[in-house]
Amino acid sequence: MSNNGGALGISSGDGKLLETTVNGIETDNKPRPFDSSDSSIDNEKGDILPTAFEKSPSRDETLTSEHEGEIDEHLLLPHDEQFPPDENEDLETQQFTFRAVFVGCCLGGVIAASNLYLGLKTGWTFGASLFGSIFGFAILKPISRLPRKLGGGYFGPKENVCCQSAATAAGSLGLLFTSGFPAAYQIGALKGTPKDDFWKLVTFTACCAYYGMFFAIPLRKFYILKQKLVFPSSVAAAHTIRSLHVGKNAEANARKKTKALIYAFASAITLRCVSEYAPGLLWDWHWSWALYRLGWEWAISIENWNWIWEWTPAFIGAGMLTGLNASWSFFGGSVLAWGIIGPSLVSTGKAFGEPVSSDYPGYMNYMGMVMTDPVNAPTPRYWLVWPGTMLLLCGSFSELCANYKTLYASLVQIMAHVFSRFRRIKIDEKDLIHDPCPPDEQVPWWAWTGGIVLSTIVTCIVLGLQYGQNVGVTILAILLAFIFSFIGAESSGRTNINPVTSIGNASQLVIGGATRGHYSLQKTQLLNITGGLIALGAAEQSADMLGDLKTTHLLRASPRVQFYAQMCGAVVSIFMSVGMYVLFSVAYPCINSLEGQATCSFPAPDVGAYRAIAVAVTSPTLPVPPSSGYTAIAFGILAFIVTLVKYRFVPASKHVYVPNMVAVGIAFILNTTTYPTAMAFGSTVVYFWQRRSPANHAMYCYAIAAGFIAGEGLGGIVGAVLQVAQVSGSYKGTVVGCPGMTYCG
Repeated sequence: MSNNGGALGISSGDGKLLETTVNGIETDNKPRPFDSSDSSIDNEKGDILPTAFEKSPSRDETLTSEHEGEIDEHLLLPHDEQFPPDENEDLETQQFTFRAVFVGCCLGGVIAASNLYLGLKTGWTFGASLFGSIFGFAILKPISRLPRKLGGGYFGPKENVCCQSAATAAGSLGLLFTSGFPAAYQIGALKGTPKDDFWKLVTFTACCAYYGMFFAIPLRKFYILKQKLVFPSSVAAAHTIRSLHVGKNAEANARKKTKALIYAFASAITLRCVSEYAPGLLWDWHWSWALYRLGWEWAISIENWNWIWEWTPAFIGAGMLTGLNASWSFFGGSVLAWGIIGPSLVSTGKAFGEPVSSDYPGYMNYMGMVMTDPVNAPTPRYWLVWPGTMLLLCGSFSELCANYKTLYASLVQIMAHVFSRFRRIKIDEKDLIHDPCPPDEQVPWWAWTGGIVLSTIVTCIVLGLQYGQNVGVTILAILLAFIFSFIGAESSGRTNINPVTSIGNASQLVIGGATRGHYSLQKTQLLNITGGLIALGAAEQSADMLGDLKTTHLLRASPRVQFYAQMCGAVVSIFMSVGMYVLFSVAYPCINSLEGQATCSFPAPDVGAYRAIAVAVTSPTLPVPPSSGYTAIAFGILAFIVTLVKYRFVPASKHVYVPNMVAVGIAFILNTTTYPTAMAFGSTVVYFWQRRSPANHAMYCYAIAAGFIAGEGLGGIVGAVLQVAQVSGSYKGTVVGCPGMTYCG
């Protein structure tokens, strides 16, 4: 899944979550010791990884005592070496099949639609690997029993990986439309509406669709074969696929996981659709508003800062996957921003709100983004955007600085291998990275280098003709995209959190310096945003593709097959992402306008960060309240200090207790507390579930979480269609339970 944009999954800081899952679903395989041939691997991976796979005697005793007979043995396959082949497994002669790619693209399309909904809600998106793995199996396994001429034939784990890879690629690219493009419309850098600009958006998305894919191929050798980073959710997907196909309990496991996913998916989509017609009763519980109406006037202050409970399956599911560290950091940041700093700003006269209605004394709106004097009379939401954006940037890049040696070594070695194709560069034999895949299964070097060259040419033409961007700025954006792909890979490989929004924001700062004073204000802002989006798209896709290649490596599948499947999936993502953005823009015009932001159903925090930086780097004077600017600097310094302390003085086993500063920053920008609260709730439930019933947790947790996330996301799409048809809850629903007797869905 994204933290601030990206794919969030299992946080490696919550090592027990991954350990339990792997232990629980790998009970039918033979033991295999860790056999890494590189003695420096542990150092290269970083301190986090060993703790995720340490064996805990107390845990094993608990498993044995509580689940004797349910689990035969507790064996842990390595995450850094290929899984041993199954002696009873049939030979897979076909990995790349039409049925696998088609089903994968359809499932990825569902995730693409879901991610646009979720990204506009919180700025966080989720990968399709687990959803595609389990649902793909549920669809393709019955098909495999049909006659071959009807699409039947053996369906094994390697073809399952192909389906998953197509789903992952088809579900990507939604972050382009939950960050930069709405920001461009809000500040007037893009005129008209997304519906009018449909093909313009399609061509830009097509330009971004393949960079990350091509970048991932050379990065594979270093990050997967050399450094052997974990990519936690990809390891979980590999173990899930193996458990569905291999072992004496494979068929039973498959049925259980599939049923859990289907039930979770159906319940989430039903709740999301039905609650549209009674949101104050079935979705949002405005408990403080109820107290206010009963006579406790002080309770309105709680409602003013959006402290409500929301039954959101997607973000309860997100908490189930991300673990305690990320979700409670998110919740803690929300408490700090909207429970302490925001009220303090109002009480000291540093920020201001406006009354919602004279009928309800004390009922205030503090979330507006349209102000006559944003520097001297900001709203609390505008004031907090700047410290939040600083936390996103500094939190991400402090992690980069902490791992600078590894990143430098990565870049040097990859470039040496690339240039050796054109010049006679002698590489020491010991520096060569062994690739266990046979040559006919590897992606040839000309495919990804040629792809990068072709994509660069097409991007220069499209951005030049449609957006007026000169070649120099485009090349700079592509170079930044490649460099920042390292950050996405490192972060995803270590923590499963990809800070792609911060990557895009950092590119905005660089491009803003390069273009300042050369164009009109609106054109400079547009170039600033489009340049950042190229880096965002490349970093997001490269990390997603590397995750798929990690699963591919563990299951001994063909990287070339995954490359082809990803190419197909990317086509679906282009049109699905743009189409869903247009649909949401028609249904909810407030997404692309600063008007109505206080009551918009989609807070879109990433949009606020993109807009803030685009305005800041192009304005003649800095549009930041002084107190907000000083606070932002202080928080930026704090983010670096926290990261320094984490890596220098805190044992790796205790990293889970160090706050995730990126998650804290998102909470500052997000003008609601419902999603952090739901994620904290989900992670806490899973924590006790895991401790109470590890085997049950290992069997069902991922399936239920994936079903919740996809179900609500698809339910949001249904809601948008109903909104366009004017039969949604805002037209036909009840306002019972909503503040001010105004529809709150």
